[in-house]
Amino acid sequence: MHVFYTPNIQTDTELPEEEAAHAIRVLRLQIGDEVRLTDGNGHFYRAEISVVSNKRCFVQLMETLPQPPLWGGHLHIAMAPTKNMDRTEWFVEKATEIGFDELTFLNCRFSERKIIKTERISKILISAIKQSLKARLPKLNEMTDFNKFIIQPFKGQKFIAHCYEGEKPLLKDIIRKGEDALVLIGPEGDFSEEEVKKALVNGYTPISLGQSRLRTETAALVACHILNLQNQ
Repeated sequence: MHVFYTPNIQTDTELPEEEAAHAIRVLRLQIGDEVRLTDGNGHFYRAEISVVSNKRCFVQLMETLPQPPLWGGHLHIAMAPTKNMDRTEWFVEKATEIGFDELTFLNCRFSERKIIKTERISKILISAIKQSLKARLPKLNEMTDFNKFIIQPFKGQKFIAHCYEGEKPLLKDIIRKGEDALVLIGPEGDFSEEEVKKALVNGYTPISLGQSRLRTETAALVACHILNLQNQ
């Protein structure tokens, strides 16, 4: 059954414009057809289409279906977006399918992309939760300067993945199940040494994601997968 994203369904039984267009024009749904909705806030809903017009679609709620959390803790990935946006978008889609809670884009010293439009990223997040049957939409933050981000308070475990020498335990070996966790992933040119030092001063633990050399989007996805699996 197709899932539609309806963030205001508790107070507004009209499908958002894009969702209505998909239901009416693409799927050719009609009055009386049953659909499933999600508010992106932990709930699915069984509903029945009640009114259809050229561009509008209304539903009648039949049942609320809360979805229990699928993992423990609040999982936050903060990464420098790639120069090629296709790679960042690929990460967003796959990470959402795996499962995480929050995404922040970082503007680092060696970042190849200093500006990012979050509108398209938001659409990918919505599409991915529907496709993977998740009732919670990850929080998406605007691009933030690295130095400002690392001084923000965060209640939980804080990690930074970098390629410099030094003791770096595997993330899978030190993550504590059920606790909030944040992982920083740098650009293709890595974090600067100064950025790594500032992160350590602000309570971040250096970690390794394995022996392979990974691209930014791959490293971010590996980190997401480890966090998710360890918190099942």
